Amino acid sequence: MQNEIYPTMTPDEKNWGMYCHLAAFAGLIIPFGNVIGPLIIWAIKKDEYPFVDQEGKESLNFQITVAIAAMIAGLLSVVLIGIPLLIAIVILTIIFVIKAIMETNEGRSYRYPFNLRLIK
Repeated sequence: MQNEIYPTMTPDEKNWGMYCHLAAFAGLIIPFGNVIGPLIIWAIKKDEYPFVDQEGKESLNFQITVAIAAMIAGLLSVVLIGIPLLIAIVILTIIFVIKAIMETNEGRSYRYPFNLRLIK
């Protein structure tokens, strides 16, 4: 749920939920790190914290969606339409991830507006 508040959430649970989204920036350093980072955090902490389970799945689904969109835009770069699409994908991804980090840091769940729900 968008902006669902967890009243009994511990600071540790809130931080790990935020780290699920923050880990997406690993893609700036490691190829496919945007998917691997949230996957690792989610896999480690999903059974311990319900908030992390929810936010980890949300972040992971969004990063998989971004990776698919980037691959399609990369293929479309051959006909030059993919270049502006790649730029738009990068800018929107940064904006949405920062917004998710801010929301989860406040203890609220976040739902990305464009997301394939592959992991449920």
